[in-house]
Amino acid sequence: MRTLNKKLVREFRDTKAQSLAIALVIGSGVAVFVMSVNTLGFLHESRGAYYDRYRFAHLFASLSRAPEPVRERITEIAGIAAVQTRIVSDVTLDVVGLDEPAVGRLVSLPRDDLPSLNAIHLKRGRMPEPDRPGEVLVSDAFFESNGLAIGDHVDAVINGRSQSLRIVGVGLSPEYVIQMRGGDLLPDDRRFGIFWMPHRQMEAAFDMDGAFNNVTVLLLRGADQEEVIDRLDAVLKPYGAVGAIGRDQHISSKFLADEIKQLRATGLVAPAIFMAVAAFLLNIVLSRRIGTHRVIIATMKAFGYSNIEIGWHYMKSSLIVAAVGTVGGVIAGQWMGSGLAELYLEFYRFPSAVYYADWRVILVAVVISMSAAMIGSIRAVSSAVSLQPAEAMQPAAPMVYRRTVLEMLGLTALIPVAGRMILRGLQRRPVHAVLSSLGIAFSVAVMVLSGFGGDAIEYLIEFQFSTAQRHDAQVIFNEVTSPAARHDLKNLPGVTRVEPFRAVAVNLRHEHRDYRTGILGLDYERDLYRLLNTESKPVRLPAAGLVLVDKLADLLKVKPGDELTVEVLEGEEPVRRVMVAGIVSEYSGTNAYMERTQLNALMRETDVISGAFLAVDSNHQQELYYQLKRTPQIASVSIKSATIQQFRDTIAENQLTMQSFTIFFAGVIAIGVVYNTARISLDERSRELATLRVIGFTRGEVSAILLGELAILTLAAIPVGWAIGYGFSYAMVTGFETELYRIPLVIRPSSYARAAIVTSVAAMISGFLVRRRLDHLDLVEVLKSRE
Repeated sequence: MRTLNKKLVREFRDTKAQSLAIALVIGSGVAVFVMSVNTLGFLHESRGAYYDRYRFAHLFASLSRAPEPVRERITEIAGIAAVQTRIVSDVTLDVVGLDEPAVGRLVSLPRDDLPSLNAIHLKRGRMPEPDRPGEVLVSDAFFESNGLAIGDHVDAVINGRSQSLRIVGVGLSPEYVIQMRGGDLLPDDRRFGIFWMPHRQMEAAFDMDGAFNNVTVLLLRGADQEEVIDRLDAVLKPYGAVGAIGRDQHISSKFLADEIKQLRATGLVAPAIFMAVAAFLLNIVLSRRIGTHRVIIATMKAFGYSNIEIGWHYMKSSLIVAAVGTVGGVIAGQWMGSGLAELYLEFYRFPSAVYYADWRVILVAVVISMSAAMIGSIRAVSSAVSLQPAEAMQPAAPMVYRRTVLEMLGLTALIPVAGRMILRGLQRRPVHAVLSSLGIAFSVAVMVLSGFGGDAIEYLIEFQFSTAQRHDAQVIFNEVTSPAARHDLKNLPGVTRVEPFRAVAVNLRHEHRDYRTGILGLDYERDLYRLLNTESKPVRLPAAGLVLVDKLADLLKVKPGDELTVEVLEGEEPVRRVMVAGIVSEYSGTNAYMERTQLNALMRETDVISGAFLAVDSNHQQELYYQLKRTPQIASVSIKSATIQQFRDTIAENQLTMQSFTIFFAGVIAIGVVYNTARISLDERSRELATLRVIGFTRGEVSAILLGELAILTLAAIPVGWAIGYGFSYAMVTGFETELYRIPLVIRPSSYARAAIVTSVAAMISGFLVRRRLDHLDLVEVLKSRE
């Protein structure tokens, strides 16, 4: 073994704890990177293979009713490879073991002679037979969530008549990788399911013989999607179509795409933080080591070692630490990634998916970690190379000690001797003190970020489901009806208040921007569905004009006073110019709102409603649910308490897993920074601390001087870390914002307190370890060393 390598081994043996702490920081960054990017690839490949193999359609269009011959006109449109017409309708379900009404989406199975788009993967059982009434195939998520079995029956209200559906198989479809209704914040697998039924039976059930109300289209490679949509809309417009949408607007595909976007942000932001901290630590540790090796470096140069050999020797120490951290990080990242993939498979339904290690990701992780190590070490290595032998043989110039500001103010008597020594020590090395405190602040910031997720979710639930939406249930009718239905709802068991609404599909256009959404018409006086501004204050609907959700206003680049073109996509499809009267704050969806009678006027219709919000006496919920399940006029029912519970259940597991990872990583940063700071101070000041012991200072007094600096640096870092953590949270909110939902920037005091406590505990653990080393300091050996 070469002499320099032997020296390197001895140095690692002496600084193994410091090196391990830095390796853990690097490993944490590598682990997050490998986990995020590999899982991102897993989702990408699983989605792509599923969409291609099962022929997921490019375009989707809903309409009222069209005769089957219209399909031939659609196939003639240039750019279309395949067309599938079908019947789709949402119905109310009565599921055994479920008190609340559920909603089932009935989808007709394709005829044998037509190309099958959105093909079904049969997971168990068999396909329904056309000649056996009531047989259905059910979605896997609904089947599992309700504990159903092959052969079980589910009652449904179909076209005003109660019918028993017999489950004969369980399937998956690329159209419902995640089964979720439009307008919902998260999927509710227990209360919303997909049921596939033979086309012939669907025709009979919905009086749609020889007709369809839904079209899916597969495009040829290179086809102009927008042009095809325009021509498809022109064909379907006479039949009540609300306008075709592409995959990017399909709720399941869009939700999955948003998840991929957020995972990409995680894979970039978190590793960058860890690598920055690791580079900082390596710079500090190596700079101090080289500072204490002045004579050794001069001796090596005197013995003929070149600058390149000496520089590579010290650079190699950093690269070895980075390599150890990278290996550990890759292993941990693979384990974490496989666990995260399993969580995703519970949420997103793929027929087959395999998580594997991508060597390209591992290679990039190695390059990133080694680059961080080199960047962090280059300054220190340069100082070692540029050190002249004659200069290095001389002791370093002693530090200049001056009175502190407090002493200059005449407060010396109030500061004990140890306190003055601590303050003077910090004052003589201000850059070191600031950088050390900043490193500790990063650990506080990561802890703040870990608490932000839970705080934001709790605030979102409170804001969305208690402050704004105060209803207990929402019902939607099969078709628009007169406000007289309000009185029928009021007479249902337990209903204490009814507030009707009118929902209309529209396309909003401003300049060159347009966005497809819905206008919700609300009564002027209402309490169950409130609109709120950014200060959570109620906003009254104006007598004229639109009120937009802030995200929609941002997408269209409009402000109050601007005019929008409203293109109605149903009924007579009027086109109107409407002024933007206000902006409200919401964290899900991109809705627009109008006063209900104004919306009726815009639609050129009489006073009609689409549904209603209900306030319900909790003592009569079961009776109400029983009635709603058997009311033919009601197409679907949403129970808010069930939505909140599903939201909590879905988020809780993912949040707990990610928060555990984040807390661990924050602890790694805290211990890594604090311990290295303390160890470096001990190595640099071992002679003066030993001198204090010799002249009569006790171990406790000497420890107080060293650890007192550490305490001050930690206390100074906490508020700075809070501010940085708030900045990280803001970046997370911005990076994770989607059209479907937004994360509120809310951090509770408890999260700030937890960040401070965890960092303080890490500092105490580090202090304890350094104190043990200080207690075993060899005073004679230290005092024999040369300054």
